[in-house]
Amino acid sequence: MATLTLRRGRRRSPTAREDAIAGWVFVLPAMLIYVIFVFGPVLYSVFISFFHWELVVPNRSWVGLDNYRTLIHDPDFWNAFRNTCWYAALVVPVQTTTGLVLAVLANRKIRGRTFFRTSFYFPSISSSVVISIIFLWMYSARGFINYVLKSFGFPTPKPVWLANPNGVIAIALSHLGIDHVSVWLQGPSVALLSIMLLNIWTTTGTMMVIFLAGLQDMPVEVYEAAALDGASRYRLFRDITVPLIKPVTLFVLTIGFIGCFQVFDQIWVMSQGGPAKSTTTLVFLIYSEAFQFGQGFGYASSIAMVLLAMVLAIYLIQQRLAGETVER
Repeated sequence: MATLTLRRGRRRSPTAREDAIAGWVFVLPAMLIYVIFVFGPVLYSVFISFFHWELVVPNRSWVGLDNYRTLIHDPDFWNAFRNTCWYAALVVPVQTTTGLVLAVLANRKIRGRTFFRTSFYFPSISSSVVISIIFLWMYSARGFINYVLKSFGFPTPKPVWLANPNGVIAIALSHLGIDHVSVWLQGPSVALLSIMLLNIWTTTGTMMVIFLAGLQDMPVEVYEAAALDGASRYRLFRDITVPLIKPVTLFVLTIGFIGCFQVFDQIWVMSQGGPAKSTTTLVFLIYSEAFQFGQGFGYASSIAMVLLAMVLAIYLIQQRLAGETVER
């Protein structure tokens, strides 16, 4: 009897059952969309990465891990991997630092701060294709950037910006008499650096908004106590703002790295991966292999799986660091 009574006590009430059913009804559409348009394509990409499948040939043949073996020895893959790493290594720190500084300035109680916030954020919501076309004109030989540099007596790169495949570090070392530099240490090409500057300008506003949201949630009492102790604005920023905003910084770094590893539209509009494949990134290489008479969908999917593993690794590292930050 006691056991029977205990089991009856554990039964869920009709109201709780109805709430659970209602919850699943509301969640189910979002789950279906996620499975169909996100999780499903990922699993399908994993599946076709084990096949040889060209765009113009409907038949596909099983090749197992051959696509991954080919990828390891493919110079185009390592070139795209190198370009992507340089892209992320330079863009993410600059856009994060600039976004934090702009957020601190925009968070102050100054006249017209709403206008400045809107101005800083406006490039982030503008069409990347339109902005890329505008920068194509600005980077041209007779464009605005060369005009300004020549007006102030500064040299301009030759070949011109988006047509220059030379690495910026190799160019700097050549002036010091060092001509033989490893391909991994030559740095991003002048063309890739030009696209990087565009990306920094268009994404800094998004980072600023995220940092601004974090700054507005900080306790004012901490700043007031430090100000009473005579702390300067620099000390307030270094010893209070930076440590307290660390979780937000980790989030910004994560989405920054993921965005850099997925860069495509600016590359496609401005350079098509050239010159001499110096602006080819991993995502553009996936597109080229799949749709521009490369080795087909199977090989492109294997590159996509490597890119997915890199993004997941960045996410897991961010989660680990964020967990350590919360524990502290």
